[in-house]
Amino acid sequence: MAKVAINELGGFTDVIKLDFNDLIAIGNGGSRVIAKMPAHSAVELAAVANTVDIAGSSSLVIDVGTTSADPDEFIDALDVDAMTVPVFNTGDQFTSGGSKAVKAVSSETDVLLKVTDSAIASLTAGEIVIALRIIELAKFA
Repeated sequence: MAKVAINELGGFTDVIKLDFNDLIAIGNGGSRVIAKMPAHSAVELAAVANTVDIAGSSSLVIDVGTTSADPDEFIDALDVDAMTVPVFNTGDQFTSGGSKAVKAVSSETDVLLKVTDSAIASLTAGEIVIALRIIELAKFA
């Protein structure tokens, strides 16, 4: 997980790169904190790109959000190994892929990645990039 420097922003505040070893470590049904939403913030943009094709499985599904049982506010049930183009704002909190800021929080909140893949241990290659644009109003207070 990394904060993006001002000169690298490109529209995102947080960029997370995970390779197949990271995904294996998370495991089937497992979750990992990939970012933190500061107090008084919201997510305006969520994106996922499959930058290196997934090999060893054909059932890698991810969710990204803040609810520990089902973190799908930002990205919902994304079939990563079937991706051919980046995917944006598919989560339950977004409407029709829009970019309206969602999931406003009053206190610091973890952003979670959940992995579902019964063959996760068989991965031999792959890399995904998850990017978020988090709007932080408290920094102006």
